Amino acid sequence: MSFRIIAPSRLILSRLTYRQHLAALSCLVSAVGFCASFSTAHAQTATPAKKSSQLARAASTSSAGHARTRSTKAIEAHGAEEISVGSSRRKRNGGGGMMRLETAPHAVQTVTKEYIDMRSPVSTALDLVKNLPSVNVTTPDTSGMQGGQVQTRGLTDRDMAIMVDGISAGQAKYLAEIIDSENVDEVSITPGSAARDLPVMSAAGGVMNSKSHIASHKFGGMTDFSYGTNNLSREFIRLDSGDIGNTGIRGYFSFSNTHARSWMGSGINERKHIDFGARKDWENGSNANLFISWNSADWTIDNYPTEDQFMQYKHTGQGWDRSSHPGNANYWKNNADHWNQIFLSAPIHTVITDKLSFDLHPYLTYGQGWSAKPNGAEANPAGDMQNTVGYFQEHGNRVVGATASLGYDIDRHNHLTFGYWYNNSVSDRSYPTSFAMPAGGAPSPNWSQYRIDKGDRQVAGYEIHSLFIQDTAKYLHDKLLINGGFKFVMSNAWNKDYYGRQGRNSTAPLPQLSISYNINDQNQIYVNAEGDYRQPTENDMGWLYTDVPILKNQYSIKEELGYRYHNRYMMMDLSFFNYNVTNRVVDQYLGMNNYRPFSIGSQTMRGLDFMIAGREIHGFSPYASVEYLHATQDSNVFDPYQNVMLHSKGTQAIMAPRVMANFGLTYKYKGFFANGSVHYTGPQSVSVAGDQRIPGYVTNSLTVGYHFKPFGFVKSPTFRLNFTNLTGSIVRTGAMGAVYSKHDPGTVYSGSSAAYTGYGNTFMVEPRFSMTGTISTSF
Repeated sequence: MSFRIIAPSRLILSRLTYRQHLAALSCLVSAVGFCASFSTAHAQTATPAKKSSQLARAASTSSAGHARTRSTKAIEAHGAEEISVGSSRRKRNGGGGMMRLETAPHAVQTVTKEYIDMRSPVSTALDLVKNLPSVNVTTPDTSGMQGGQVQTRGLTDRDMAIMVDGISAGQAKYLAEIIDSENVDEVSITPGSAARDLPVMSAAGGVMNSKSHIASHKFGGMTDFSYGTNNLSREFIRLDSGDIGNTGIRGYFSFSNTHARSWMGSGINERKHIDFGARKDWENGSNANLFISWNSADWTIDNYPTEDQFMQYKHTGQGWDRSSHPGNANYWKNNADHWNQIFLSAPIHTVITDKLSFDLHPYLTYGQGWSAKPNGAEANPAGDMQNTVGYFQEHGNRVVGATASLGYDIDRHNHLTFGYWYNNSVSDRSYPTSFAMPAGGAPSPNWSQYRIDKGDRQVAGYEIHSLFIQDTAKYLHDKLLINGGFKFVMSNAWNKDYYGRQGRNSTAPLPQLSISYNINDQNQIYVNAEGDYRQPTENDMGWLYTDVPILKNQYSIKEELGYRYHNRYMMMDLSFFNYNVTNRVVDQYLGMNNYRPFSIGSQTMRGLDFMIAGREIHGFSPYASVEYLHATQDSNVFDPYQNVMLHSKGTQAIMAPRVMANFGLTYKYKGFFANGSVHYTGPQSVSVAGDQRIPGYVTNSLTVGYHFKPFGFVKSPTFRLNFTNLTGSIVRTGAMGAVYSKHDPGTVYSGSSAAYTGYGNTFMVEPRFSMTGTISTSF
């Protein structure tokens, strides 16, 4: 018997075309917004907020938005932090911080500082959300330097808005370059929703946002040192300035250094990172924030195995590692990634009057570096055979933009936001070739003495102009919340290479309607419907020559229905969802940590997410979650490798496991603390044709530690041990990308063996058992 979930809105829209879907949803949003703004006289009387309480609420928000709209933003579900006067953040936590009580009119899944502080400092935001119901996270290493990938409701992180403080960090694998885990206060995922005022061009899979540390009012800081498996060592220190005189300014500066070996085979990975934050507050509730980070990394690009290589390792122990021999083409120094990155976010929130506010959020990301791979051997100028390396060289990847918006309290029920978003992104890259250095290893592609040729050069980018408007209405003593919004995106994308230039203008209308109703203090229902899109990025277009048309935008219509309940002992959240996706874009892994996009037609995703957590009882805080997903491929797809039409219609969608489940348990007694978690992902298809699959698997982690009593200036001395893969499981956790079928060819390397042709997908594998010990303290 088939299992089918249909949201109420689906009953109305199921027989409509996609254009009719969009028209109906747009009209519904407009009608609700109109009625909400002008029906005040017919609404129940609500108690007006006093001026002092308005200023207090405004002061408690960040510069990302006005106090009255804070709880409606997809990335800022923490805006309603206080559900009663004097309540603490910890009182809203369940499962030891693995779940938080939410009130937004859409699904929100959050891990808080309580849980983050128990994890290893090398954990990235991806490691922290591994046990949330909507995501399957795969990471290639235990040092946190190489990022990872996300699957969510049948989509991937390339369909998500991966953000830090409301600004895009690019793909999930880049999160490790933006912020250190000690400076992350919380990580939230809104799997089915993205606020209309967010500066994102890819949010079909929702939003993942990391909230950075806000500097303390008091002078101090914290430091930690970690050592663990694979020769991991990491040092971190942060200094908080405290309030600087009577200026209202405070800030912090942090530095970290990480070193580790590759967990399989030869390779050394190193990372240096700086975070800087500053904040200025004014008495009327206005504030300004600044966050800047710098990251420099040199690491070995992992070799990802084919199915045959993985099976050989599992049954014989023979790995697919990089070689330790300098004369071998697959020498680990010939597979290097060198990257420098700067990230800047500077939001400003200005309270103009009691009813009017202005928000400005400029941002900048700039990266530069290169990746190398073996290219075989050829004769050098002296006539001797010498290994060569090929490069992906990024001369500069720049993303710059800003959002500006006005917020106005129309009356005691309605808050209107109107704004503009501008974004300009450019990628300037080339593909040079060089001889390997005499002692082995890839030289810088800028070193002319080793260069063979400069290779092709491509410049790709896009410019976005967008207008957005939304109205947030509260009625029935704030029990009923209605949020209607509309965003219109105008984009000009272009690509230039030696052979010519091409461009494409596109538009995307993005309506949204969210409604929640608090039945009482313990029960809430919510519904959300919206349109979202994904535009090929400058990096996507950089891998396509100008004789290949720029891909059409992916578009999604999404509906979500949810219910929440909580009491003094537990909290739970249940959400049903339905997605219809057209022009589905997936990505093929090319090596050198890069991908090429291609389109596979239409897909449908339906399912449910359920999460439940207990509050602390006798020191124990349990947590559990599950997702059921029925995702199907709705189109046949042409395979250019085999020159055949794949009969993929009706098959399980690629990289969309049907079942995922999680269990966690936290225990605290006096200074002792412990947390254990188990994650299960069901079988999934890893090819569009559905002819290659991976089985389900289980992963696990464990934390134990102790908080010692403070002494002298040492305020919170703590020792903890973090373990991953305690059972030593050898499992594939996900595909590196999409392939048409298991017959697609690719070049394969394995140890010191000669390169050969392999077939099908390549995979991330759960790293072997690891243990990390950390000592830390604040001061």
